Amino acid sequence: MADHTAATPLQSKDHKTLMDVIDKLRSKGINRYVNLPQIVVCGDQSSGKSSVLQAISGMSFPTQDNLCTRFATELILRHTGENVEEKCHVSISPGIDRSSQEKARLEQFRYSEIPDQNNIGALVDKAKEVMGVGNDHGRTFCKDVLRIELSGPTQPHLTIVDLPGLFRAGNKDQSAEDAAISNFALQEVTQLAREIDVRGTRTLGLITKPDTLDVGSASEHDYFDLVQNRDVKFRLGWHVIRNRDFKSRNATNEERDQAEAEFFDQGVWAGLPRSQKGAGSLCTRLSEVLKDQILEQLPDVLDEIRRGLDQSSTRLEQLGAARGSLAEQRKYLLNASHQFSNLITEAKDGIYQDKFFGNAREEAGYRKRLRAVVQNTLTEFSHEMRINGQAREIVERLDTYSDRNQILRPTYLKEVKRLMKRTRGCELPGTYNPLIIGELFHEQCAPWRGWLEDFSRRIYDAVEATVNAALAYIVDEETKSKLWVELINGALDRLNRQLRSKVNEILRPHEDGHPITYNHYLTDNVQKIRANRFRARLKEGLAEAGFDSNVVRPTTINAVIDSLVKHTEVDMETVASSEAIDWMEAYYQVALKKVVDDFSTLAIEACLMSKLPHLFTPEIVFDLSDDVVSMIAAESWEVVDERKFLTEKIKVLSSGMTELQRLGKHHRRANDSENEDSDDASEASSPDESNPRVGQILRIHLPNRTQDNFRRPILHQFRMDLNHSHIQNRFSILMRLRGLKLDTLLH
Repeated sequence: MADHTAATPLQSKDHKTLMDVIDKLRSKGINRYVNLPQIVVCGDQSSGKSSVLQAISGMSFPTQDNLCTRFATELILRHTGENVEEKCHVSISPGIDRSSQEKARLEQFRYSEIPDQNNIGALVDKAKEVMGVGNDHGRTFCKDVLRIELSGPTQPHLTIVDLPGLFRAGNKDQSAEDAAISNFALQEVTQLAREIDVRGTRTLGLITKPDTLDVGSASEHDYFDLVQNRDVKFRLGWHVIRNRDFKSRNATNEERDQAEAEFFDQGVWAGLPRSQKGAGSLCTRLSEVLKDQILEQLPDVLDEIRRGLDQSSTRLEQLGAARGSLAEQRKYLLNASHQFSNLITEAKDGIYQDKFFGNAREEAGYRKRLRAVVQNTLTEFSHEMRINGQAREIVERLDTYSDRNQILRPTYLKEVKRLMKRTRGCELPGTYNPLIIGELFHEQCAPWRGWLEDFSRRIYDAVEATVNAALAYIVDEETKSKLWVELINGALDRLNRQLRSKVNEILRPHEDGHPITYNHYLTDNVQKIRANRFRARLKEGLAEAGFDSNVVRPTTINAVIDSLVKHTEVDMETVASSEAIDWMEAYYQVALKKVVDDFSTLAIEACLMSKLPHLFTPEIVFDLSDDVVSMIAAESWEVVDERKFLTEKIKVLSSGMTELQRLGKHHRRANDSENEDSDDASEASSPDESNPRVGQILRIHLPNRTQDNFRRPILHQFRMDLNHSHIQNRFSILMRLRGLKLDTLLH
């Protein structure tokens, strides 16, 4: 194995536990649902990636110059005690596109012996055969992952995912379509790397094959500046290693390390710090980088798992239990109807305790609060009827700023006098036909029908929206659609017809019949109208007689009486017309209050709101025929697959949550014990915040980091036929200089 003694002191037990937990989560497939921190290495074809992995692990990987790897390889390295023998375990993690039979077959691929001469190439070839990639199998690439787990005293705590390299042109082994997407120059790739890692905080550049440069050349100087972070700058900096070439392909690991050390002790590379060159120091850097990234992202991982569990549980609850038999289907509908009836009752009564109602500050949450919507709508209805309910507003003085249809009382009085002449009966001169009051009222209340129909439609739409939202909350979309067609839509239509019928019933006596009321407010209103008008006339007469502005001029009582008599109407037709208008206006006020209350109580409440909980009840489900029950509740294959997917997702996420919580408890206990043993020391000094431990991180509630480019998936240009979660959810980029290979590691 390679000699990585420089990395060994950093491989603590906590470090190993942390890495093991993350790898365990990844092996269970949690990375399909949650972004797990990891290091991904990619590069151009023949850029030396396999040689880098070989230098890090001490295992020999296939290093063909004519073809890149066809699948992702996950290299898991773990440090053990000095007296523990080295172990190797190789397996395949099937891709998400594999069928159940294929997954079972791929999962049987397992090897647990150290290969001869540490050459893992034969196992890679076997894995390729099992995965079915290559010329003879029709797959250029696959989404399966080859997992290679190595443990031993010389290994670091490190996990790396090696992605297939980019290539320039197609051939018989790789299609031109796949090859076309990788035609990038260094400047273009650097720009793409900046799109993923905008600030360059998570990118570690790796230069390979420096021995191919001419000593003392300008190219060598340029790359020496690059590795010193002077050109393309990354927070993590750059590293350089010397790869095996074709001539030294069979050299042992010790010979390879010796040749690398001798090369970096010569020429311009001798002036580079050892922490930036060589495979041994690279292991140390990558191990620390991965540990820090895991610690930094653990709070986000926990939050993402919680969100995934909440969303999946809610959705699975909507789908309900499996319902393959008729009994299960009817039971499902019975349960759904019970939930629906309770939920609609709460919405109708204004009890918003269920999480269905959401946040009242948001529009969607407010719209589900049916009672609030109806109350506010009816309040608006009352206001509109009071302000704009009359056809014409009869005023003594026109308001130029009003947008209502106003008419002066003297003008309206002339219209009424003309109408009274055309409707005369057997009444004596100076009196009027009582039917004239009804005719004037019918004209004045003409806008009522428009307002009642408009607001009944608005309230019905609000009811329909709430019912639809409640069904969507309780059952899946397919079942909701069937319920809507078979039960809900027809029941709502019946309620809507009843509502319209009740509106017609409420309006009929006001539009057609003669005004009838026994409300004493009618005479009270008439008396108030007459008193106000008489008061105005007296005021005018007194003002003319000298009683204006509280100043009394010298006058006689006869002069005052003459002035008052002069402002008394003597035309009996005018008096009769004025009285008819007074009675019409008084009756309008009484009728207005009645129609507002009748619409609210007899129409909206009695015909619509009170009947909503009965739209879909267990009694209705009991009466449904078996055929209708099966038609509504039988599951489609999409629902069956979704339930299976959600069940598996919840199982995986719950397992991951348990592992992370167990990790947190373990380190809390360890830290508590340590703190008890060193209280004095801890009081005298503060912890090193630059190198926090797992327990410290898990015990502190860290705020959520902004989910920006740090969580963006890999650029679509790199997906090719390799749309595996390792590629989608991690940050990887490939870099290459003509004549010299350049890899970039991103964590």
